[in-house]
Amino acid sequence: MKANMHEAKSNLSQLAERAWAGERVIIAKSGKPYVQLIPYKETAARTFGQFKGEFKMSEAFDRDSTNQEIIGLFEG
Repeated sequence: MKANMHEAKSNLSQLAERAWAGERVIIAKSGKPYVQLIPYKETAARTFGQFKGEFKMSEAFDRDSTNQEIIGLFEG
């Protein structure tokens, strides 16, 4: 949905509800898109090291020969 600034001032609560419900809400200034309302969603805090021990790396992961092989793939 698109609304002009005047409409947005008068109907901000309704526009915010529509954005929260997933609708794309654009506010226009002088007939041109100016801002988009998007819902604020809380995200869970990241825990440093939460996947420690979950992944195994090859012994060759950081060897010079492995790095050169990767570089060779991009030098085509």
